[in-house]
Amino acid sequence: MNKKIWKISTFGIANLVLFVFLMGALLSPFFTNCKDRNSFVFAEEENPLLKSNSIKSAVVLQEAMREIYNEVSPAVVRIETEQTVKMQMNPFFNDPVFRQFFDVPQQQREQKRTGLGSGFVINKEGYIVTNTHVVSHVDKITVKLQNHQSYSAKLIGTDAIADIALLKIDGVKNLKSVYLGDSEDMRVGDFAIAIGNPFGLESTFTMGVISSTGQDIDSADGIPKIQTDAAINPGNSGGPLLNIKGEVIGINQMIYSQSGGSVGIGFAIPMNYAKVVIENLKKGKKVSPGYIGVAVAPQITDDQAKELGISGKKGLLIAQVEVGSPAWKAGLRPYDFITTVEGKEADKFSVLKSTVMRKGSGAIVEIGYIRDKKSYSAKITLAEAPTQPSQGE
Repeated sequence: MNKKIWKISTFGIANLVLFVFLMGALLSPFFTNCKDRNSFVFAEEENPLLKSNSIKSAVVLQEAMREIYNEVSPAVVRIETEQTVKMQMNPFFNDPVFRQFFDVPQQQREQKRTGLGSGFVINKEGYIVTNTHVVSHVDKITVKLQNHQSYSAKLIGTDAIADIALLKIDGVKNLKSVYLGDSEDMRVGDFAIAIGNPFGLESTFTMGVISSTGQDIDSADGIPKIQTDAAINPGNSGGPLLNIKGEVIGINQMIYSQSGGSVGIGFAIPMNYAKVVIENLKKGKKVSPGYIGVAVAPQITDDQAKELGISGKKGLLIAQVEVGSPAWKAGLRPYDFITTVEGKEADKFSVLKSTVMRKGSGAIVEIGYIRDKKSYSAKITLAEAPTQPSQGE
């Protein structure tokens, strides 16, 4: 019996050895030829594009993008918010007869809402910049770093008009921060890079160009925005817009879209303006938006320009001045033609509006203007903007 079992086992082993040998013979060409350049899986001996100077230049640019991402992305954070809201019950349940009959207590139902945005660390002390609309009216703010560590954030301050908020997290060692650039130094066509958390997708890198350096979009602060075609989507708000040197030149704020997703028209708050707001928030200083009390004509006809002696000149025609306003007190009147604001050419309304809003109440703004074909200047002490200002500044 034992001898028979030994014979069967020998036969089985022999078959197994034969099977392994045959499989090895069949598969060995594939394994040995994986490193063979003459194999059918290699169409050419060497990629001819590797010799192209254009490709070599593109590879250098690609390496630069990788370096930017590796350097900056650890300083870009994910911001999660939580808000408890009271939901009113169906009016049917508020009927006193119904409640009395079915013994239904009158109460409101609470519901938790969550939000998502981006931000970036500006120094190793743990200060983080984002948009006000990301963190306004919430009960809890959580900051998540690229290493997936989460921290409860304290809201230091917000500027609702500028849409800039300052947060702080504590107890973080070796915190990576961004480098702030000069937003005045950018030009149309420059590379633009956005890093953030669109739709909750963490540490997403998108690239495009600067489409416009001063786009007027009728925002509350009057500050012309940086326009870019780098993909910005919901969740990118508050994240950095970078130049090719990896420096933050803007805070991603909003997009134009009918679908809710990116169509290549995104806007960012210029960093030079944001720096002033951030410093004020850090100091706890509240700057009330300025106000001068004028309304300007939307356009000027050729006949009006000729009659006023301003043909061919760039500026703003005052259509109305509020009696008793700062502009009125400084001597400005309807049909005065504003040519400069703080020495800068007033070629569009945003120049006036952004200066007045940024300077804030109590500041002095110098206006150059033309009246009766003669040039004048006036120093206007700004007042605090009314709660609901009329059209104009």
